[in-house]
Order: sequence, then C-alpha cells, then structure tokens
Amino acid sequence: MIDPKPAGDDAVLPFAVEPLDIRGRVVKMGPELTSLLLRHQYPEAVNKLLAEAIALTSLLGSTLKNEGRLTLQAQSDGAVSVLVVDFNAPHALRATARYDSEKLAQITANKDYRPSDLLGKGHLALTIEQGANTPRYQGVVVLDGKSLEEVAHSYFMQSEQIPTRVRLGVAQLITRDEQSGKNVQSWRAGGVMVQYLPKSEDRQRQQDIHPGDAPEGQSVATREEADAWMEARALIDTVKDDELTDPALSVEELLYRLFHEHGVSAFESQSLKDQCTCSEEKITNMLKGLPQQDREEIQQDPIIEINCDFCSKTYKLDPKDVFK
Repeated sequence: MIDPKPAGDDAVLPFAVEPLDIRGRVVKMGPELTSLLLRHQYPEAVNKLLAEAIALTSLLGSTLKNEGRLTLQAQSDGAVSVLVVDFNAPHALRATARYDSEKLAQITANKDYRPSDLLGKGHLALTIEQGANTPRYQGVVVLDGKSLEEVAHSYFMQSEQIPTRVRLGVAQLITRDEQSGKNVQSWRAGGVMVQYLPKSEDRQRQQDIHPGDAPEGQSVATREEADAWMEARALIDTVKDDELTDPALSVEELLYRLFHEHGVSAFESQSLKDQCTCSEEKITNMLKGLPQQDREEIQQDPIIEINCDFCSKTYKLDPKDVFK
C-alpha cells in the first residue's frame, strides 16, 4: 500500500515490505540539493561526490526523531580532503567540502573516474547526537577506494550488525531558460536503503564472521543467507542511477517497480530543507569561549569577520558588542 499523498522531491519516504522482513527509506532530491551545491561553486566532480553524501546523510539522518543531529564527515589524502554533511532533525541539511585543484584535475582527466576516486585513503565518521540526556555516538569506517555505498554497508555491519543495502545516484541537468536564453544548471540525487529486520528466529540467524586467526585448514561453520534478504538485496541492486534521479519517476512508482509482487507499505514522508544552523548568537558564544589570549587579540580588530563554511554567509561583528 502506497501513501496516497506523494512524497515529491526533497523528501524521504519510509517504507516496509513485510513478506521480506525489510524496512527502508527512499529519497529524491532536486531544488534543495541544487541550492546546497551551487552556492559553493565547486567543480562538477566535487558536486557529484557531495551530492552522494547529502543523499546518504538524508537517508540516515531522517531516522532521528524531532531533535538530534547526524554528521557525516570524511577526511582523506585524496583530491577531496574534507567532506562534511550535517542533518539537523527534523529536516535541515547543510554541506561543505575542501579539495585540492591539482589532484582533482589529475583524477578527472580520466573520463572513467568514479566519485569515490576523489576520497583516497582516510576515514569516514558518522556522529549521532540526540540531546543532552543521550550519549553521543560515533562510528568510524576506513576509506580505501570504497564508494559511499560500500562505506554505508561496512558501517551498518560493523557498528549495528544489521544487513543493509544502499544505492545512490546523482545527475547534473542543464536546461535552457526561455526568457534569458541562458543555460541553467541544476542537480538531482536519489537513494534507497533497505535493512533486514526479521522477526522470526529462523530468519534472524546470520552467517558467522570468519575468524581470521583460525588454524590453517580449520573448517568454519556457516549458515545459509536468508532467502528473503537475498531477494531484497538483489532487487535493490537492480536500481539504476536514472531511476533514482529521473524527475518524472516518483519514489512511489520506484517502490512499486521493486516490490509490487510482495506488497509495499509506505509511511508519512519527511521533507528536507537547505537550512544552515549558524547564527550571530552562536558565533558570539563561540568567540566568548575562546582562550583569554585569543579574545584579547581579537578585540584589537575594529571588526570581527567570520564566514560560515556551510552557507557562505559572512558575519561582521563589533568586538565591543561581542565582549561587552
């Protein structure tokens, strides 16, 4: 059963396929994604990678309740050295990246490069904060040529031990404005994530992790992977990039294509917004929290100018007002 109210663009739609014991989320992004990317004027290759990260963060962050924050942060020795996406519940997204122009040019000279080629070696951390009364959680996954899809699979298996499958897709659209005659750039991204959460004990049994220190020649007991999960995973792997980014294909239609034989239940969708959390009050409090020596040096300047890396907004503050 599909929710009669279409989710539309820039929204995450939760769903369940009960016969396969899977829960999932699907997202399609358009105008809000374009707004997030174009303000930075990054090269196309950086935008593709950042768009993937935004789609993935949207899928993960939308599981939070009415408060809380999920941060995806990648640091590496690659062309893109830093990648940060924040999801502030219930719907606010912001994103930023840092890159090396020379390394980027060398990689993108190969037309067959993948977005994951920009990351190099390093690590990706997923940090979840859900208020003062809940401990902060962080899971870290090694980056070594892995795509963000593969990183997500590794994260869930090592941190939560939940079989998970993710597909992500990104597309750049160029349209011609009829009034101005100029080309207009926009971006689209989509993603679908399914998790195997069986209720029955038979389906809950998972294959043992191979013991790396087992004596040579020692056989390792294994269990067959559940047929339901194998089928769900195979279905997700059939999803094509253009299905995730096509503005004419709704998320409801995509779910029907995938799971109509079993029946799919969709729930209330969750909107996504390009919305930074920076403010003059937060910056003022940050400045007041600096060490005494730093505060004294700052007060020598007639104006304190601070630029937000996420939304590119510039704050100009009078030191007398900040440290009054």
